[in-house]
Amino acid sequence: MGLSDELRAGVGTIWEKVVTHPFVTEMADGSLDRTIFNIYFDQDYLFLRDWAILLSLATAKAPDFDAARELVGFLHLGLGGEEGLFQEAFRERGLSREAVREIQYLPTTQNYSGYLRTLAYEGTFTEVVATLLAVEWPYLDWAQRAGQAGKKPGDRYYQTWIDIHTSPGMSGFVSWLRGVVDECAPTPDQRDKLQGIFRNVLRYEHQFFDMAYRGEKWPE
Repeated sequence: MGLSDELRAGVGTIWEKVVTHPFVTEMADGSLDRTIFNIYFDQDYLFLRDWAILLSLATAKAPDFDAARELVGFLHLGLGGEEGLFQEAFRERGLSREAVREIQYLPTTQNYSGYLRTLAYEGTFTEVVATLLAVEWPYLDWAQRAGQAGKKPGDRYYQTWIDIHTSPGMSGFVSWLRGVVDECAPTPDQRDKLQGIFRNVLRYEHQFFDMAYRGEKWPE
């Protein structure tokens, strides 16, 4: 078993809660309330900015050009595909550019994004790669499960969200991230830190789905 498998096994319970969360299972079968999806979608748009910072700083910390190309390629894929989908959806909902700029962070998004920014700036290359793996791998997993179960939601955006996260670009990037993690040789303390990163990211992912599905707001 490689280190990436060990890290995943170390968060097995919360991993399963994320990849079987009602938000993703209902999206896959098409029963998810569109209002809930829109809350998630708006917050994920804000989250994308911090995701881009994570990838950009991982690129800056890359040990060689091959690693930098992998990271830049996935950043380009996300900003070219996923960000374009955001803009299309905002136009369909009649949101002006000003209205999009005024979308505010909910508490979970702000906390999660702040955690990622701290890791992006302070973490080693391996720690940032492990962070990216913990972010992307569960999305690949739940989307693949939906595809393997033959789920084809009627909502175009739901299906597109599944397709994006099962694309060759996504699966290839996750495979590359796993390879980087598997090839590192951490000390026991470093391994514990990587496991802590996995645990924290999965906890935030679960809260992120809960934020949209169950509702969240700042206290007055």
